[in-house]
Amino acid sequence: MKNKLMTADEAVSRIEDGATIMIGGFMACGTPEILVDALVKKGSRNLTIICNDAGVPGRGTGKLLSNGQIKTLIASHVGLNPEVAQRMNTDVAEDKLECILVPQGTLAERIRSGGAGLGGFLTPTGVGTIVAEGKDVIEVDGKKYLLEKPLRADFAFIRGSVTDKFGNTTYNGTTRTFNPMMAAASEYVIVGACEVVEIGEIDPNNVVTSGIFVDAIVGGEKPWQI
Repeated sequence: MKNKLMTADEAVSRIEDGATIMIGGFMACGTPEILVDALVKKGSRNLTIICNDAGVPGRGTGKLLSNGQIKTLIASHVGLNPEVAQRMNTDVAEDKLECILVPQGTLAERIRSGGAGLGGFLTPTGVGTIVAEGKDVIEVDGKKYLLEKPLRADFAFIRGSVTDKFGNTTYNGTTRTFNPMMAAASEYVIVGACEVVEIGEIDPNNVVTSGIFVDAIVGGEKPWQI
């Protein structure tokens, strides 16, 4: 069996400039800080980050933003990180951030569609608003819907509460947010795990993310970083 255990630096070593990365969590709850820190250290730039939010200053994806590594942010809620607005409105071209806001349910479903191999889905959310600009509007039984296309990424950073050495992963509480669907919608998946156990120690009924989706496992994620 392939050894998936790596250091954080080894796991992010293949992430080059211009990569697209999904990062799990909600307001940094459920975000694998150990992987974000390793990517900050590596310094890859011009990244497209797909996540629920921009974290908060000094936590979550906020670290990548402060380090000038994000070119495009696809997210749902960015209001807790004032640097997003500052970067969006800067006159310095190399520091300017492209921020694409997506309604939260739509963001989740676009990622799920990417993992499920779907061509997209229809939603009434955003019809008649700026959200609809540039999108196909399809009428079904007299009601209008937007065609929202799937999202996929080159890499995913997910945070596991307990992960076995094959990659089977469980999540505690709300740390599950966005992590399972991102694992299915990315080409290379890295788990930042609070606890790594032997294969067979996790009850199969409790596995949320199957190890078949996981390419690399990094232990040492702090349990208090929920």
